[in-house]
Amino acid sequence: MLIGSHHIANNLVVAPMAGVTDRPFRRLCKRLGAGLAVSEMVASDPRLRATAKSRRRTDHDGEVEPIVVQIAGADPRQMADAARYNVERGAQIIDINMGCPAKKVCNVAAGSALLQNEPLVAAILSAVVESVSVPVTLKIRTGWDRQHRNAVRVAQIAEGAGIAALSVHGRTRACAFSGTAEYDTIREVKRAVRLPVAANGDIDTPEKARAVLEHTGADAVMIGRAAQGRPWIFREIRHYLDSGEHLPQPTVAEIRAVILEHLDDHYTLYGEETGVRTARKHLGWYCGGLAGGESLRRAVNQLDNAAAQIAAVNRFFDGLAMRGERLAYAAPALAPASAMTAPWVEEDLAA
Repeated sequence: MLIGSHHIANNLVVAPMAGVTDRPFRRLCKRLGAGLAVSEMVASDPRLRATAKSRRRTDHDGEVEPIVVQIAGADPRQMADAARYNVERGAQIIDINMGCPAKKVCNVAAGSALLQNEPLVAAILSAVVESVSVPVTLKIRTGWDRQHRNAVRVAQIAEGAGIAALSVHGRTRACAFSGTAEYDTIREVKRAVRLPVAANGDIDTPEKARAVLEHTGADAVMIGRAAQGRPWIFREIRHYLDSGEHLPQPTVAEIRAVILEHLDDHYTLYGEETGVRTARKHLGWYCGGLAGGESLRRAVNQLDNAAAQIAAVNRFFDGLAMRGERLAYAAPALAPASAMTAPWVEEDLAA
């Protein structure tokens, strides 16, 4: 798949998720098989650029190229300025957020709220595309609500404005993350434009990935919640699409190594105090697929330093080894919609 001049290694994309797809998570997913990873969204408001949170989000040190930064806002001039600002700091692709359903974003007429205003959509897309020399992509939903699915019209506007690729979540803004994703609208979008299109929503198994690609005709699949605590899902899907066969589930030893690698990178980016606090959600997701993982989740949530968190992880896996357990990881059910509106997510959307 090509996005502008960038050749993407495969058709598996890590979805942007506030409070989740930070640099350590993106690097891990790419190492485990993702071809592309999109950053957490960065607010276009220049007053927020000096915050520690925004600085972390524009830190791409050591990240595998191409580097994709997602920007969010509702003012064409600010969005264009934000695009230039992030390109100056290493972004090689700019992604525009018109898909986020969170109230804090939609209440300022950004994210998926923009789908109600097609002229403003056109103005933002044109302003951003004209402001930078790198490819610009767009993430949308199928529409504002089920009675107003306008993804095809928005996709055609995007193509006319010079957008290089689209990703479409198979829900409306009103649906948020409830119910099940529908893929017929994504198929209509793919048929209506000549752009690369990534299908997003409820893709949580290799079989589902192949079925969605076949049904929609999409060029790629974008995976979000299913990668939380399961970043190796990308290599599983990639192997299945290439061979039609399943990889064995990772052993507990492999999972221990992934978790420790993730924690080390996480603490390095955030520092100990913030890193310990924000690592808890990732550890909770990892625990969801481990036999006896609930005890580990409870333990790490009570700890307030990095060494203690690491020690708790090692004790848990040492216990499995002492009992001679070599259980494969059991993939948990897709995180419920409530997980995407948890307090830490709402807090992260502020900057």
